[in-house]
Amino acid sequence: MALTTENTVVGFIGIGVMGKSMARNIMRGGYPMHVYTRTKASADELLAEGAVWENSVAALAAKCDVIFTIVGFPPDVEEVYLGEQGILAHVRSGSYVVDMTTSRPDLAARIAEAAAKKGVHALDAPVSGGDIGAREARLSIMVGGDKESFEAVLPLFQLMGKNIVLQGKPGSGQHTKMCNQINIAAIMMGVCESLAYAAKSGLDPATVLKSIESGAAGSWSLSNLAPRIIKGDYAPGFYVKHFIKDMTIALESAEAMGVDLPGLALARQLYSKLAAEGGGDDGTQALFKLYS
Repeated sequence: MALTTENTVVGFIGIGVMGKSMARNIMRGGYPMHVYTRTKASADELLAEGAVWENSVAALAAKCDVIFTIVGFPPDVEEVYLGEQGILAHVRSGSYVVDMTTSRPDLAARIAEAAAKKGVHALDAPVSGGDIGAREARLSIMVGGDKESFEAVLPLFQLMGKNIVLQGKPGSGQHTKMCNQINIAAIMMGVCESLAYAAKSGLDPATVLKSIESGAAGSWSLSNLAPRIIKGDYAPGFYVKHFIKDMTIALESAEAMGVDLPGLALARQLYSKLAAEGGGDDGTQALFKLYS
C-alpha cells in the first residue's frame, strides 16, 4: 500500500536542530504529524503549525503508521526502540520505523531483527547536510534495509532530502554514515589548518576562500563552515559532542573489522580536547579555536 497523505499518520521523535526542520518538511508535504521529544518546548513551533503532541514514545508509536526518530546517542536509540515503553513494544504490525540518528551499525541490525519479529518494517537512515540541509530539504540520506520498505518510505524521504540511496541490508546506512564522518573529520582539520595558515601569513582568509573553495580543495565544509569560522560563528549546525560520538562509533567499528584509521583517531583527540575546554555544545567548525 502506498503511504499517501490520506492513509498515513507520521510520527517524529526527536525535535532538535535537525529534527525540527525534517518534521516540518514532512508536514509541508501534507502528512499529519504527531511528535514527541524530551523537552516539549522544542516542539512548540511545530505544534503551532499543526503537529499533534504525544506525551510518550509509547503513545506516539501506537497511533502512527510511519515513525521517524533522530535522537542523541546509541543508548537513546536502544531505549526508544527496544525499551519496555519503546516503539517496538507498542507499534502496530505493518508499520514502518526509520531511525535517522547516527548510531551503531550493529544496533541498527538488532532493531531490524526485533522489528521483523513483530511484522514491522525497519530502516536505518542517517543523514548528512547539517542544519542547512535539513532546513532546505536537501539532506543526503543513507539507507539500510530491504528494498520494498525503502521504496514504500521513499516519498517521505524525498520531502527531507535530495540524495537518497539504499546502501544494503540493515546497518548499511549506519556504515555509510561512518564513511561520511571519517571523511568529514579529516576535511575539518584541513579547513581549520588552512584558515589558520592564511591568517598567520597575512592573507585575508575570506579572499583566500574565494580562490580555493571552487578548486581541488573544494568541499561542503569549506564552502559552508569556513565562512562561519571567519565570522567567529561557532553556533551548532552539528554539535561537537555528537561528532565525537560518531567518531567513537567509527573507530570501534573499524577496530572490530581490523581497519586502522589514524587520521580519524587524531581528529577525535583534537575534538575531545575542544570539548574538555568547554566546546562540546559548539558546532564542529569550532575546532578552529584550537588553532587560533
